[in-house]
Amino acid sequence: MEYKVVPFVASIDPKKGTSNHVAEQLESLIKNYTSRGWEYVRLESVSTFVHPDNGCFGFGAKPGYTTNSQMVVFQKK
Repeated sequence: MEYKVVPFVASIDPKKGTSNHVAEQLESLIKNYTSRGWEYVRLESVSTFVHPDNGCFGFGAKPGYTTNSQMVVFQKK
């Protein structure tokens, strides 16, 4: 079994965008990969901890934080 993991970040207009626009973007990505022989498996959320930045001599220091990314998983048999 072969797997491919692709990041998914939807982009919408904050004034006009709807969940339908997000769904259309996801559907387009899935169709793109399935047309190349990949089978859609699932949408997975991945949490990542970004380490703090100490800055220069403490100036501009930034605390660490956790961020989430959406990953689309495909497979080929």
